Amino acid sequence: MKMNNSKVDSLLTGGESGELTDKQKRIVEAAIEMFSEKGFAASSTSEIAKRAGVAEGTIFRHYKTKKELLLAIVTPVMGNLVAPFIVKDLEKVLEKDYEFYEEFLEAMVRNRQAFIQKHLPIVRILVQEIPFHEELRGQFIEHVAKDLYARFANIVSHFQEKDELVQMPPSSVVRLTISSIIGFFLARYIFLPEHEWNEEEEIEMTIQFIMNGVKAR
Repeated sequence: MKMNNSKVDSLLTGGESGELTDKQKRIVEAAIEMFSEKGFAASSTSEIAKRAGVAEGTIFRHYKTKKELLLAIVTPVMGNLVAPFIVKDLEKVLEKDYEFYEEFLEAMVRNRQAFIQKHLPIVRILVQEIPFHEELRGQFIEHVAKDLYARFANIVSHFQEKDELVQMPPSSVVRLTISSIIGFFLARYIFLPEHEWNEEEEIEMTIQFIMNGVKAR
């Protein structure tokens, strides 16, 4: 997926993107493309330099190692893109009053679908690299997981009090819900993107699968 400098700026809004030189922007752009397409381990700095149209030594003048380049991309993105778009953008879903849990699930899935479609290269990098880099896991937990998990659990408790959801620990309902939704998105956008998808049907089946597991009997 080809990017441009304006796209890089939008991804890094609020971080240090305003201080990046044109060469740095081209390096970041090329690195995002390479990491997204091939993964961090399989991407070489020489390939990134070639795609960016700079000498390989230029990368190391700005970033001491390939790992530092990865963190330079992901750190501001985690704080300024992922946190706002996963937390703040999702607040539009979390803060609304829903009559039914199923209605809440529908809104959440649609919200996350739009986010992933808009920021797929960065999402792919995060999915690929978070399991292998402690720094990224720590950033994700700090910026995203703690706040969202607690708020999601409160929503589950609300619907349990209405006797709509099964009486199991709210944390278990959250885990089962999130794992099912993430599983769908991973298959759709990361692992099997070339598959012929009927997204509307798949989303509906995912929601019904969740409801069959957590709805009060």
